[in-house]
Amino acid sequence: MALQELTYRDALRKALADAMTENPDVVILGEEVGRYGGAYGVTKDLIKEFGAERVIDTPISEPAIVGAAVGAAMTGLRPVAELMYVDFIGMTMDQLANQAAKIRYMFGGQIGVPMVLRTQGGTGRSAGAQHSQSLEAYVMHTPGLRLAMPATVADAYHLLRMALTKPDPVVFIEHKALYTMKESVDLDAEPLTWGKAAVRREGRDLVIVTYSRQLHYCLEAARTMSAQGIEATVIDLRTLNPLDFDTIRAHVERTGRAMVVSEGVMTAGVAAELSARITEECFDFLEDPVVRVTGEDIPISVSTVLETGSVPGPQLIADTALRMLAGRVPA
Repeated sequence: MALQELTYRDALRKALADAMTENPDVVILGEEVGRYGGAYGVTKDLIKEFGAERVIDTPISEPAIVGAAVGAAMTGLRPVAELMYVDFIGMTMDQLANQAAKIRYMFGGQIGVPMVLRTQGGTGRSAGAQHSQSLEAYVMHTPGLRLAMPATVADAYHLLRMALTKPDPVVFIEHKALYTMKESVDLDAEPLTWGKAAVRREGRDLVIVTYSRQLHYCLEAARTMSAQGIEATVIDLRTLNPLDFDTIRAHVERTGRAMVVSEGVMTAGVAAELSARITEECFDFLEDPVVRVTGEDIPISVSTVLETGSVPGPQLIADTALRMLAGRVPA
């Protein structure tokens, strides 16, 4: 095993460097990805190793960055475009949703767009309403786009490596609060099955379905609940498209209860889609309605107290589960 102690940030950099070493068609482009090393330091020093022709500093124009990546991918390159914040994805929706996502269909399968769009989202840095959103539902809603959201350091490395082999566009959203998280990563591990969820914890009473940073909050909540006699299964989706509903279904049918936890807003969000599918496909097995624990339907405040209170935390997740199961699970 090639075990390395890496931060989430370093795992992403390692994945990019390894892919660029193996495949000369992999290029990086975005604002300050070269000399500065990226807004969050993920591309630091890659320009020294691979040169300015493969690590390209662009003008401050998100539509131009994504549009250039789409064109480059269509001509045979494998570009990695970086957006500083997922909040800016709305500016790129023509290039991303109307072009990248539709090219294979419009060309009758003759050509694809093998690009990766790296960006970051979520709360935790008091960045305010325009730089703290969780907009993964925009991507999940769009046919033709793949969506990965790694919660662990190992998945940051292996999912990005896998994304860089896909024939169609992958949006890769990193949570800004995870970049300094550290763990040992087996770089030689067997490749993940793309689109396969990970069961991070097994329990008999309830299934918690989640992804990205909320995985860590759900695991902390599960430990709190365990001390009170309630055991929860925690499923880390890893990718939202493709979505591994088979794993969700199997565990919901086993326990009869489900909670979906997301940092995105409640209305028309990822949690709404997941809870609807669980209700539709697992209805005969459910003991109770599916519960959503999500971000508030409000702009994110720059205040740390208000910011923290606007998204789920371990205590809210645990309290909601305990209320959900009160008097229904034998001691």
